[in-house]
Amino acid sequence: MVFVRIGSLLCAAGLALAAPLTAQTPAQILKGNSVPESVSPPTSPPPTSPPIAEQRDHSYSRHGITIADPYNWLHDKSYPTVDDADVLAYLNAENAWFEAQMKPQQKLVDTLFEEMKARIKEDDSTVPQRQGDYLYWSEFEEGAEYRKYYRKSVAGGDPQLILDENALAEGKEYFRLGAFSVSNNGRYLAYSADDNGSERFDVRIKDLETGELLPDTIPGTLSGLVWVMEDRGLVYGVANDNWRVHDATLHVLGTPVSEDVELYRETQDDGFRVGAGISAQEDWLIIATGDNETSEVRLVRADDPTGEQILVAPRRKGVEYDVDIRDGKVFVLTNDEHVNFRLATADLAAPGEWSTLIGGSDEFYLTDFSLFKDFYVTEGRLSGLDQIQIRDYADPALVKPVAFAEASFNTGLSDNPEYDQDRLRLSYESMVTPNSVYDYHVASGELELLKQQEIPSGYDPSLYTTRRLEITARDGTRVPVSVVMRKDRPKSGPLHLYAYGAYGYAVPPGFSTTRLSLVDRGYAYAIAHIRGGDDLGRKWYLAGKLNERTNTFNDFVDVAKGLVEAGYTEKGKISISGGSAGGELMGAVINTDPDLWGAVVAHVPFVDVLNTMLDADLPLTPGEWPEWGNPIESKQAFAYILSYSPYDQVVAQDYPPLLVTAGLNDPRVTYWEPAKWVAKLRATKTDDNALLLKTNMGAGHGGKSGRFQSIYETAEEVAFILWQMGEAQ
Repeated sequence: MVFVRIGSLLCAAGLALAAPLTAQTPAQILKGNSVPESVSPPTSPPPTSPPIAEQRDHSYSRHGITIADPYNWLHDKSYPTVDDADVLAYLNAENAWFEAQMKPQQKLVDTLFEEMKARIKEDDSTVPQRQGDYLYWSEFEEGAEYRKYYRKSVAGGDPQLILDENALAEGKEYFRLGAFSVSNNGRYLAYSADDNGSERFDVRIKDLETGELLPDTIPGTLSGLVWVMEDRGLVYGVANDNWRVHDATLHVLGTPVSEDVELYRETQDDGFRVGAGISAQEDWLIIATGDNETSEVRLVRADDPTGEQILVAPRRKGVEYDVDIRDGKVFVLTNDEHVNFRLATADLAAPGEWSTLIGGSDEFYLTDFSLFKDFYVTEGRLSGLDQIQIRDYADPALVKPVAFAEASFNTGLSDNPEYDQDRLRLSYESMVTPNSVYDYHVASGELELLKQQEIPSGYDPSLYTTRRLEITARDGTRVPVSVVMRKDRPKSGPLHLYAYGAYGYAVPPGFSTTRLSLVDRGYAYAIAHIRGGDDLGRKWYLAGKLNERTNTFNDFVDVAKGLVEAGYTEKGKISISGGSAGGELMGAVINTDPDLWGAVVAHVPFVDVLNTMLDADLPLTPGEWPEWGNPIESKQAFAYILSYSPYDQVVAQDYPPLLVTAGLNDPRVTYWEPAKWVAKLRATKTDDNALLLKTNMGAGHGGKSGRFQSIYETAEEVAFILWQMGEAQ
C-alpha cells in the first residue's frame, strides 16, 4: 500500500475468537510455554465475594438533561498516569475476584491452552519476498513469543538476522513492534516499539551493514516511517498528549531530533489525523490528513521533502480520497460521486480536476487500488465477497479477475514492495481453509500456492462445513451471516455469535485455529455481517453510524433470533463476544435482550459512550464525532447516544454471565469504561450470574502481547464460555 489511509483510533481489537494470530503480536517470553505468572493464584487469601465499588455523588447536565454518574471517580483524572489508590485498589480487587472465580476452571484453561498451542507451528516462518537486492522474511523459533527478522542477498549467501523482537522484549511485561521500514538502498532499518501498551512508539535506526544502532532516537511516535531524500531522511508523526498525530515531520540521519523539520501540521480540525506514505515509483511523498469521513492530501517530491507542496484537492466534508502517482498522472480513489467510490485520474499540473477511470457501482464496492509498472490492481467486494482485479493501463475495459473456488472466503493483496513485478503475492483463507500464501502470475493467470498454514496437531477440512446465510432483520433488511461447524454437529446445539459493526470494518470470513476449540466441542461459530461494517458496501456502513447506530444492535439480535428459528441453536444456548466498538455491541444487546445469551465476553468494551463523546480531551473524541455524533453541540445527538449507551442504560434486570477485559494503558478505550460498567452492573442487576472483570495492568487495547500469552487469554475466554454454557468438561 503506497497511499495513506486515515483510520479510526477505535479498532476491532480483542477478537480472540475471530482473528488468527498476526505477525506482530508481542510480550514476555514464557519459559517452556508454561502458564503466565500473571495469572498465578494471588498470595493473599482469595476473596469470597465480589468487590462492590463505592458510589460517590456526581452528576452533570447538558441540554437541560441531568445525568447521575456515581462511578465517575473510577476515572483517574491524572490519566494517562493512573496512581489513585482507590482506583488501583478496586481494579486489583476485581482481578483477585476474577482469579478466584476462574481457579476451579484452571484444569479446563490449561487443557484449552495446550490444545490451542498444539495447533500453532512454533518454528514457523513467512514466505521470503524480494525487495531490492534482498529477500526478506521473519521466523518464530520453537518456544519463542516473538519473531526474528532476516534477509539474505538475492545473489546468494547466508541469512542475516536484522531484528530480534525477543531480545528487544526481554525483561518486559509488554512489547509490540510498530513500524518496520528498510531503506531503499538496503542500508538502514528504521523500526519503532512500544513496551507498555500505551501506543507511544520510540523509533530506532539500525545500520544493517555494521549491525550497530545509530544514536538517533525519536520518542513518542504513532505513525509509519517513510524513507526520503535518497535514504538520508525519515518522515514520521508524533502522538500528542491526546494520542492524536497532527504532524508529518522530517528527521535527517545524524542530526539531533530537536532540529527535525515539520513538513505539515494539521491546525484546522482537532479531530483529523495525519499520515504519510510514498508513491508507487517512490518519487513522491504523500501527506494525508483526515477523519472518518473527510480527507485532504498533499504531494511533495521525495528527494526534496521540504520543497513546495501540491494540494491535490481541498477538504470537503464527507468527501474521502486516496491518491497515488505514476509517470506524472495522479490516480484518485474517491467517494465524491458515488457512495461505493470511483477511481479517477488527473494531471499533476491540475491534480484536483478528476476524470473517471472506473465509475462507481451499486453492485461493486471499490475499496483499494495499487499501481505497478505494467498493470494496476483494484480490490473490492461484490455481494460481500472479496475481489482482486488485474487491470490494463491502456484499456480500462480489460479486467482480469483472480478467481477462487470456494463460495465464501477472504483474500487480498499481500506484501508486494516492488513496482516492477510480474507476479503478485496474495493471501487467502476461508472459515475452513487455513491461511494460504499465493503468487499470482499475471501473464498466465496461474495461482501458485507457496505456503498454507500448518496445524501440527492435525486438521481435516473435510470434517467441517461453512455456509453463507441471509437473515431478515426487523426492518426487512437481509443480513449476511457466515457459519462454520462440524458436519457431525447435532442440530440445535450451542452456537457462538461474533460481530463488530462499526467504522466500516468488514469482519472477514477467515480461518482461526483457536476457534476450533469451540467448534470441535459441538458449537457452530457464526459471524454476523451487521450494518456499521461495510461488508455489503459503503451504504451498509452508513446505515449503522450516527442516527442509524441502533440498526447495528438490532441486526445482531435479529440474526441470533433468526439462527434459532432456522434450527441452528436454541434461545439461551448462544454465547457472544465482541471487542472495542464490538464490546459496545455486547453492552447494548445484553441491555435489550438479556435472556437470549448464555455467556458474553466483552473485550475492552466501548460502553461509556456518552461520557467519552462529551470529553473532547480524550484521544478518541473529536475524530469520532463523525461516527457517533457530537453530543456537546447537538441535543439530538446527546439524547440518541444516551438512548443506547450501554453504561447509561443498565437497569435492574437479570443479565447473562459476563466476562469483561480492560487494559490499564489503553488509550483507545480507557480502562474506566469497562470498570464503571462492571461496577454499575454489579450494583444494579438482579441475578447471581457470573460477572468478571480482568484488567491487564501492564498492557493496552490488545491485551497480552506475546503469542502464547495471547493464546492463554483466549483459553481463559473459551473456558469461561464453556463453564457458563454448562459445557465444561
